[in-house]
Amino acid sequence: MSNNVIDQNRIRQFFFIIIILLLGIVLFWQLYSFLPAFLGAITIYILMHKAMLYLTEKKKWRKGWTAILLMLISFIVILLPIGLLVNMLSSKVTYAIQHSAELVEALKKVVGGIEQRFNIEIASDENINKLGDFIAKSLPGILGATFNTLTTIFFMYFILYFMLVNARKMEDALYEYIPLHDKNVARLGKEVNKMVASNAIGIPMIAFAQGLVGLIGYFILGVKEPFFWFGVTCIAAMLPVVGAALAYVPLAIIFFANGQNWQGIAMLIFGFGIIGTVDNVLRFTLLRKLGDVHPLTTIFGVIIGLNLFGFIGLIFGPLLISLFMLLLKIYSSEFVTKQRDIHKIMEN
Repeated sequence: MSNNVIDQNRIRQFFFIIIILLLGIVLFWQLYSFLPAFLGAITIYILMHKAMLYLTEKKKWRKGWTAILLMLISFIVILLPIGLLVNMLSSKVTYAIQHSAELVEALKKVVGGIEQRFNIEIASDENINKLGDFIAKSLPGILGATFNTLTTIFFMYFILYFMLVNARKMEDALYEYIPLHDKNVARLGKEVNKMVASNAIGIPMIAFAQGLVGLIGYFILGVKEPFFWFGVTCIAAMLPVVGAALAYVPLAIIFFANGQNWQGIAMLIFGFGIIGTVDNVLRFTLLRKLGDVHPLTTIFGVIIGLNLFGFIGLIFGPLLISLFMLLLKIYSSEFVTKQRDIHKIMEN
């Protein structure tokens, strides 16, 4: 009789889990367009929830006004600089598209000179023209891929307000409903906090530092529109593998094509030697302090995140990979270790 009851409970549990999963899939499918806003709200919440709890629980501030104050601070410190940068780049899209043609012509001259000097073929004019078309078409798309739209920002702060106001209840609910031991839930929360801090604070700071160093070099070398290239350097520096080279390599090509060989050489030396060094030094110091994340996790995470979530994927792409690895470790400690202990007890 007891076996029957156990089997019936397992069957009911199985069907209940199936219903939950199906409803979850339907809801996720319908609300997918709001995912960047939700992820943005989570990011800012993680950065500000300690301040929220301190002000409301220790200082006894009113939750609603405290949440609005923290949201205003986040807008000024985080979103306003990003908005100004994107606005500046948007106003220069026409300039960039015009210079994409200039870059193509410059590349043709450089390639032609190398081919003539060494009697080799590097690339045909047709392929170089295709590269120019790709650049011209991609620039507006890159700017449009950011999550900084009015609709997304509105929903992000709408979600964030309720997360901040209900911070303590929400965190207590996570401990209650996540089917893991409290120590593993705490471990999960600590890892998420560390990864978000590393990516949400560390990556933009490194990108800005590279852009600032690059701006000094652009002024010294006489680059036209230095502030535009500063913006390009900041955004390119957040991308994996190639990074800021997407800014200073095209500049060097333009210098070479215009016959300014020493400026071109200086641009490459400055880019790979100085800007690249700033990137490497800060990644192994600042990011390691904020969160000791493996470089491969960051590279592949950013690639995955940009495809899935757009701009906010810079933060949540690496987080997904880190969470996957962490969940494997938690599964091992929660279930595999227990099963081994049970087997040992039964053998004894």
